[in-house]
Amino acid sequence: MLHYKTIPVTPFQQNCSLLWCDETHDGAVIDPGGEIDRLLAEAERLGVTIEQIWLTHAHIDHAGGTSELAKRLEVPIIGPHPGDQFWIDALAEQGQMFGFPRVDPFTPTRWLADGDTVELGGHVLNVRHCPGHTPGHVVFHSPELKRAFVGDVLFAGSIGRTDFPQGDHQTLINSIRQRLWPMGDDTVFIPGHGPESTFGRERKMNPYVRGV
Repeated sequence: MLHYKTIPVTPFQQNCSLLWCDETHDGAVIDPGGEIDRLLAEAERLGVTIEQIWLTHAHIDHAGGTSELAKRLEVPIIGPHPGDQFWIDALAEQGQMFGFPRVDPFTPTRWLADGDTVELGGHVLNVRHCPGHTPGHVVFHSPELKRAFVGDVLFAGSIGRTDFPQGDHQTLINSIRQRLWPMGDDTVFIPGHGPESTFGRERKMNPYVRGV
């Protein structure tokens, strides 16, 4: 069975997630924005061997620790979609702008596209391309767990910003309606910031997407 633990990191309190299989103890880190020593200590405490890095998108608070973690553990970087290449190229500049420690750009081992899958310890998660917040944003969905790791597409009571370069509000709304809602109202999502919620609750209560 898959398990996960959410670990808020960086001054932005970005929800980095450690996902692992309880049989193999193989793990993946989703969006390691920073505080790498803390993430590694938590993995060790849980007895998890980090085998992969998965990225929803390449904003600094989600991807800032990716290069360091990949080098230290010699693990592959999976995602995001190629639409975020320009954000990866600008990581050092993003880091300087927001006062992060030195951040190096990287080249993903594998880019992701809509309909792809990723695998961890024999468990398969589906990949959906959900642009709008960034053009290359992806979401990881586990039908087994009824969980979706959605980055900054959707939040409890809100949605992702679209005022960054190549962001687009209507594209984001379309991503939510066409890619997230079909996962089911009972699916719990882990957003990039803040508490978890369900798609059903957001469809009813979230003023930004209610009724769409």
